Amino acid sequence: MTSFFFIPSALCIFFIFSWAGSPIVSQISVLNPFSLLHIPLYGFLTLLLVRAFGSGRKSNPRFRWALTAFIAIGTAILDEWNQSYIPNREGSITDVLLDAIGVSSALFLSYCARPSLLPTFPNKVRKAGTDHTA
Repeated sequence: MTSFFFIPSALCIFFIFSWAGSPIVSQISVLNPFSLLHIPLYGFLTLLLVRAFGSGRKSNPRFRWALTAFIAIGTAILDEWNQSYIPNREGSITDVLLDAIGVSSALFLSYCARPSLLPTFPNKVRKAGTDHTA
């Protein structure tokens, strides 16, 4: 299971934890009164994880997507638990629910974008002298 997307996935998880106590978060919180930025952040993480586990592999796609959801939601729970120990921060179940919305949305979008769901058109071989206009 080697994929280039494991590196950005790990970096994204690292930054989620390392920026939890950063003053950058305090500055962003002014623009984020209802913590809605959790949705695209965890959606992005989920899309990275979906790519890391490879959508074209022969293994069970349900297992890969369940593993992706488990890692992303687990990261959300551990991040909120981590924040409960940081001064001037608190862990919130609401943030975990917003993270779960981001994870589910990303999984839904990646499911809809699967190549097997896209319409296929048969290749018609054109013979010389035939007219295919209707």
